[in-house]
Amino acid sequence: MKSFAYLTTVLTAFISEAAAHYTFPSLIVNGAVTPQWTNVRKTNNFNSQAPVTDVTSADFRCYTSETGATATTINVAAGSQIGFQCDNTIYHPGVINVYMAKASNGNAAAFAGDGAVWFKVYQISASTNGGTAFTFPAQNLPGVTFTVPKNLPSGQYLVRVEAIALHSASTFGGAQFYIACGQINVTGGGSGNPGPLVSIPGVYTGREPGIMLNIYYPIPATYTQPGPAVWSG
Repeated sequence: MKSFAYLTTVLTAFISEAAAHYTFPSLIVNGAVTPQWTNVRKTNNFNSQAPVTDVTSADFRCYTSETGATATTINVAAGSQIGFQCDNTIYHPGVINVYMAKASNGNAAAFAGDGAVWFKVYQISASTNGGTAFTFPAQNLPGVTFTVPKNLPSGQYLVRVEAIALHSASTFGGAQFYIACGQINVTGGGSGNPGPLVSIPGVYTGREPGIMLNIYYPIPATYTQPGPAVWSG
């Protein structure tokens, strides 16, 4: 009976943890949620919802090493709202970064995103009150939306979301990254020069203070968002 109770407890915990995972299978364009895996490259975890934990892995970019997926590119006007819709909610305490990379070949579907071509366009950080409280505005959101910079040059881009879950981040490799890449064609853009440019993978070591930290005790007095500064155009 005790072994049965133990098994039940373990199974319940496993199911609860699995249910807490998520993917970002849809874009949000002009307020409408696109069909799943149509404008977003289908990630390896489309069934398992398991995160990426190795920031040096090739999967850290778009998480498509097994699916080999591309997607349909959708038109998005510069200065308009775009986003990623979660298939659950952003369950864990953590932060959000959104990166973009212009397709150097002019075709997002055939663009891998190699090299220092990525720039950050949006983030949702954590809030700390000098070590007395630590809150995560992104937690439990159904998705992430942001404004495409009005001065972003027209053309085709990969747009990549990463939700960094920090509930187990006190040891190296404990942070969980929930990742997806969409394909967009920016219209009506400007003449801005996005940057700073970074490589993905390569942007993090995994030991940044905003990636490897204990969010519970002692509560950090400050929080530093990982990655470069946001380019807003």
